[in-house]
Amino acid sequence: MARIITFGEIMLRLSSPDRKRFVQSDSFDVVYGGGEANVAVSLANYGHEAYFVTKLPKHEIGQCALNALRRYGVHTDFICRGGNRLGIYYLESGSAMRPSKVIYDRAGSSIAEATAEDFDFDKIMEGADWFHWSGITPAISDTAAELTKLACEAAKRHHVTVSCDLNFRKKLWTSEKAQSIMRPLMKYVDVCIGNEEDAKLCLGFSPKADVEAGNTDAEGYYDIFKGMKQEFGFKYVVSTLRESISASHNGWKALIYNGKEFYQSKHYEILPIVDRVGGGDSFSGGLIHGLLTYKDQAKALEFAVAASALKHTIPGDFNMVSKEEVENLAGGDASGRVQR
Repeated sequence: MARIITFGEIMLRLSSPDRKRFVQSDSFDVVYGGGEANVAVSLANYGHEAYFVTKLPKHEIGQCALNALRRYGVHTDFICRGGNRLGIYYLESGSAMRPSKVIYDRAGSSIAEATAEDFDFDKIMEGADWFHWSGITPAISDTAAELTKLACEAAKRHHVTVSCDLNFRKKLWTSEKAQSIMRPLMKYVDVCIGNEEDAKLCLGFSPKADVEAGNTDAEGYYDIFKGMKQEFGFKYVVSTLRESISASHNGWKALIYNGKEFYQSKHYEILPIVDRVGGGDSFSGGLIHGLLTYKDQAKALEFAVAASALKHTIPGDFNMVSKEEVENLAGGDASGRVQR
């Protein structure tokens, strides 16, 4: 199995229970999660040597986040300890026509204030097969953006494949700021993952498809994929295609392009959604496993889409499924029958 590095922020997630509104809640459910940490957990579940790199405070809440990663087999050798706080995000889960809502409380977190002295990226990347990061990490702070660049440079020095989930977050930065940071970082990226909004706001590319109106035909993405590959030299361009019928009901599929062929995955109807947070991260984890495991980009994409469809049925940020469970769904077993 492969040695995979992910770099970013893990946070304390406080969720209102039973789909209550924030103002109704007298308590919160506690889990830990965050983009690249979620990817690391998925890959550890698939049997890979997954390492998550971040900075956590030395106090007990920082230790809780560390323990959450270790519980699922993620290596924490390169996590730096220090700083004052762990970032928090509050989640109000939506239902039917009421959307979910996220409130961030992450300013001044340990990773947001980390410096280059906290990480030896050459040591971290030595012997690695894959490095994954997302657009959330450089959006955290200017210093986090510089650390992302240093990590990418080290990955390239060590001939490590680099993937990026564009993952635009409007509560963290503007499109103008995102493009000023993200476009220069794309020269380090081999596998670019995102959706139509991410590509537009992070890189300035827009598909010829009205996703809000439910039009997710693959044809609308062909020109944008070709343009992105031509401009940035990606080996693969990948997009998830989500149809948000309601907060409880989504259509889900994806598209991949390797410079020669486009492939569109099968389509899943996800109803009811238990928890869609981490859905994109579970897709990234599945795609990385798929590209490392299968020679066929179609099989890799089907694994990723099936993995993400399953994540929508699991509470919390982490996708706690095995590769066998994903393979069963990708192979066509969506009955949900009891396994005896």
